Amino acid sequence: MTLNPWRLRLLSQLDALGTVRAVAQAANLSASSVSQQLAVLESETRTQLLERTGRRVRLTSAGLILARRARSILDQMDAVEAELRGLADEPSGLIRLGAFQSSIHTLAVPAIARLHHPHLQVELVELEPHASMPALLAGEVDVIITTTDFVELPVPRDIDVVPLGEDPIVLLSPPGQPKNDLAACKDEPWAFDVPGSYMASLATRLCRQAGFEPRVVGRFSNYMLTLKHVEAGLAVAVLPALAVDRRFDVVTKELPVTRRITAAVRRDSRAAITVVLDALHTSVAVGREVIR
Repeated sequence: MTLNPWRLRLLSQLDALGTVRAVAQAANLSASSVSQQLAVLESETRTQLLERTGRRVRLTSAGLILARRARSILDQMDAVEAELRGLADEPSGLIRLGAFQSSIHTLAVPAIARLHHPHLQVELVELEPHASMPALLAGEVDVIITTTDFVELPVPRDIDVVPLGEDPIVLLSPPGQPKNDLAACKDEPWAFDVPGSYMASLATRLCRQAGFEPRVVGRFSNYMLTLKHVEAGLAVAVLPALAVDRRFDVVTKELPVTRRITAAVRRDSRAAITVVLDALHTSVAVGREVIR
């Protein structure tokens, strides 16, 4: 029996992402191509790995075992490939770092700029918290900067979480129209993140706790657009302090809420990842005026 690493990765992604269509999008393939490759994997293993339930497929018990063992197998193969590039005591290979939008310029970019290893390459990918953990589980990234406060995404057992700090949540209001608390914004128009995102869920929860349902007049996945909307007097908003660019003329009021900023990696990750984590910790230490 010869196991094809590429097909193993597709199976692992199916376990993490849940549907063939999602795997196809992640792998930039058609759904039929993914199904064909998984069928070949079944032939190679002489084992039923998938079963159809209606219009969907799910992993059998054997499929689950292989998918979860595959993550470890693929990580070990990546480690071996990095070692074969030489320089045993020099970090090497490709590390894919996923980071949410407001942490990119404050944490990720400064961390990468501090890495001076000629055989180490870091690829930076923007991933919000609701998308970064599935990407880490599927092997699409090696390290993520995320928040464990996103309650819809419990941390899996085979993931190690490394605390980085806390980020205050702030209320934004237009210049000359300061708001001291959420209750004062009951009748104000609101700018929100896109539905299903961490910040949209948090802002909705905070408004409801303050006793009102927010009237949303704009939804933006880009925090710069949110800040511009507030600056123009068109809305109020709730954002993390990391996302507030001081070039925008907005009034900020810190709320009694913070989010925990963490890094996360798969267990048994290769040594080069430690170098990236160390650089992230240095970025946090240097930027203490923003992240606590």
